[in-house]
Amino acid sequence: MSGGGAPQPAVSESSLRVSIRSQKREGGFTLLETLIAVTVLALLMIGLSQGVRTGYEFWSAQGRRIGEVGELDSTARLLRSLLTGIPIRPAAAGATPLSIGLEGGGGQLAFVGDLPSGFGGSRRSDITISLRGGRLMLTWTPHRHEQGVAQPTVSSEVELIRGVEYLEFAYWAAIGGAAPGWMSEWTSPALPELIRIRLRFGKGDRRRWPDLIAAPQLSAPGN
Repeated sequence: MSGGGAPQPAVSESSLRVSIRSQKREGGFTLLETLIAVTVLALLMIGLSQGVRTGYEFWSAQGRRIGEVGELDSTARLLRSLLTGIPIRPAAAGATPLSIGLEGGGGQLAFVGDLPSGFGGSRRSDITISLRGGRLMLTWTPHRHEQGVAQPTVSSEVELIRGVEYLEFAYWAAIGGAAPGWMSEWTSPALPELIRIRLRFGKGDRRRWPDLIAAPQLSAPGN
């Protein structure tokens, strides 16, 4: 050979393919590896999204459940406070305590009571507890000693619980020497010994209302 140089070794086709593949690998990921990485990342994102959604649903359900229980508890405390604090008329010692005003039916209870004002005090009011359109309602107007003197006032109302299917009041007492028992109506000016409020909710509603039984206050007369 001219130039006296050493002969160059021949490069085979197989060696060239190996070299090309090696260069491609050194230069980056192959298409297959990229597809696998994207697929794994997508699966991870889907799993993360499902986990976040499930966690949010659990959190929302827990929040609703806490709200429902809190609503029932606050309503029970309010009604018990009103019923155990029904004011009575001044009376001579030993006389039967009489309410200022109380009319009880099976589905509604109306009485004169002291409604909390929200400022640490109370206001004498004509109060009605009833069921209207599936809602347990508390309605009141300021109580006036003189009837017909002032113009009628507009009543106020607040929804205590919604989704109520059934409301029942009952009154425990012994009248006329009869054995004491529960009665569906109360028209006597004397207070019953006990007042019971029973609620039921619609089918599928998980809320439960244990019978609320309150003993009206008989110790301190009010006016």
